[in-house]
Amino acid sequence: MSIHTGYQTEHNHVHFLRKRLTFSDAAATYSLGWVPANASVIRGGVAVLTVFNAGTNNRLDLGYRNGGNSETDDTDEFGTDLALGTAGVIVADEMATAAVNTFPKGAEIVCVLDVTGTAATTGDCYVWVEYIVDNDGDTSS
Repeated sequence: MSIHTGYQTEHNHVHFLRKRLTFSDAAATYSLGWVPANASVIRGGVAVLTVFNAGTNNRLDLGYRNGGNSETDDTDEFGTDLALGTAGVIVADEMATAAVNTFPKGAEIVCVLDVTGTAATTGDCYVWVEYIVDNDGDTSS
């Protein structure tokens, strides 16, 4: 496993990762990027700009993989089956109960696009997570 460093500044503000997906993206797992060591994911979701219209499933999971502290990959830790068939901001439905939201050695944040059945002809969204960093005086990580 290669070592990745997530983005972190020394300022007191919320950081974010985001990924744009459209109906032409295949049903697969996509990386939003990496959070740095000791980052805590605090919010997330998907902003559906144009509804997805695949024949069977139009949904998305939001979670993580490759945690550097031996966390078990959980690609739906923050959100499960978020609806892409409705325009608007669909918040991650499992943030309040996520067992893992702080990553001592960083982690890769991912989403799983599940658009199946008849091929979609519409769909456009931005998936995002917000995270805070460990800046209690040490910004070297």
